[in-house]
Amino acid sequence: MKRKIITTADGSKTIQIEEWNEQYHSVHGSINEAIHVYIKHGLLFYYTEFHNAQNPISVLEVGFGTGLNAILSLKESEALNIMVDYTGVEAYPVSHSELEQLNYIEALNLDAAIFNVLHEVPWETKQQITNNFLLTKQQKTFDKISESERYDVIYYDAFGARVQPELWTEEMFEKMFKTLKPDGVLVTYSAKGSVKRALTSVGFEIERLKGPPGKRHMLRAIKR
Repeated sequence: MKRKIITTADGSKTIQIEEWNEQYHSVHGSINEAIHVYIKHGLLFYYTEFHNAQNPISVLEVGFGTGLNAILSLKESEALNIMVDYTGVEAYPVSHSELEQLNYIEALNLDAAIFNVLHEVPWETKQQITNNFLLTKQQKTFDKISESERYDVIYYDAFGARVQPELWTEEMFEKMFKTLKPDGVLVTYSAKGSVKRALTSVGFEIERLKGPPGKRHMLRAIKR
């Protein structure tokens, strides 16, 4: 499918799949959405409410994509001086030419070398990116996620139910529930009623929160 780079409302870029009219991030601001949904209400919420300082925070990202959520998590790990063990799952990695057209390095005032390393390190092996950030990239479809009580936080950043409804089912969220540790947290930009019902049906405790710019609500789910 044809993909193109577009500029979102906060000036940051993302990838659009034209056939689906679907983007990797919100057209209302890719960086703003990522910070609001995944960092503020995911990583930082878990850190504040549940984190044991003796353990790393293990994060699973369902949809590694452009690496935006990963680099924001890396920045947060450095700011807080906490260890983050990050796993990003992606079936169709972003190409080098697409990455070159994104502007996250400038928009976030990043060390270009660190951002490049995120995408250049080998897949399927754990890599130490900084003193506080470990990264494992796994190339596989999301239905192949099968770990049990492995993660503290899940960033559920799959394409929307309009174009990939199979990723927003009870069956898929059962996998997510199983792979989280007790008190684990799943966050997603979606607040659809069908998503909320699917999460609730597999055992999650649901919170509907104020959404990022351009969206009324988002969801946070906790495994009690």
